[in-house]
Amino acid sequence: MHPRQPIPNINIGQVYDQRYADAQVHYDKLSNLAGFFGRNMPVHRHDRFFQVHYVQSGAVRVYLDDRQYLESGPMFFLTPPTIAHAFVTEADAEGHVLTVRQQLVWELIGADPALAPAPQVPPACVALGRLGAGFAGEVRRLECLFHELQQEIDGQGAGREPALQALTRLLLISLLRLSANSLEARPARHEDLQIFHRFNELIEAHYLEHWPLGRYAGQIGVTEARLNDVCRRIADLPSKHLVYERLMQEAKRLLLFTGSSANEICYQLGFKDPAYFSRFFQRYAKAAPGEYRARQGLVTSPVPGH
Repeated sequence: MHPRQPIPNINIGQVYDQRYADAQVHYDKLSNLAGFFGRNMPVHRHDRFFQVHYVQSGAVRVYLDDRQYLESGPMFFLTPPTIAHAFVTEADAEGHVLTVRQQLVWELIGADPALAPAPQVPPACVALGRLGAGFAGEVRRLECLFHELQQEIDGQGAGREPALQALTRLLLISLLRLSANSLEARPARHEDLQIFHRFNELIEAHYLEHWPLGRYAGQIGVTEARLNDVCRRIADLPSKHLVYERLMQEAKRLLLFTGSSANEICYQLGFKDPAYFSRFFQRYAKAAPGEYRARQGLVTSPVPGH
């Protein structure tokens, strides 16, 4: 048996956007975070932070601990601090991601314990389109509040910080109210999840070495066919695509957040032929490396080395 690696803890304000390193609230569009971290988000946790993904459109596969959900927007999933979770979003999925320090949530529950009847806030996955007419007003309010939060984040009006705090509190109240309607989890084979998570761990450790799939499968102790079958069932993606997506994720990061040339990035990513790297990148990004850099521009400022 291979030893399990610690589940990585991701602090959004440190690894994604340093402007929010000490902030109580972090917000961004789902597509921006997916462009940085990738559409396949391996298992991770957020110590001392609650996080909610509000998916307006597109399908998402969510794993909250060992609970599996497959749902299309409009929906949201709420992950309390330390809850291990993973998810895969469709390429065109869009929505909002809100990350909040746990003290802010605890203050709300302390003011009105009815917001969380259980001793601890459980993870939740809620299909908003399936809720009855009695929830229509709360669902509309949730959508409106996320829109208003995005407007405040993008603006620089007077009172911006207290407005963000107030909007976040209102959002959390709606989310906690609706979380009681969490979907029933789909059954997920524990062994499949173990194989999938182990595969993602190995990709992270060795993607720059361009391991063949057979070597990944061998390290896990399964056949290539079994590995591919697990990836298709868990993420609806072939195993090779997950490796390529991690390479593309790093290529995009280097193009956006460093001054390295495409040739330099090619060698940093373990490719030996710049022409092949360019074709590889264009195939998956639908643009040459230089075109992608010019089109995207600088989006955020990650910590050096991430």
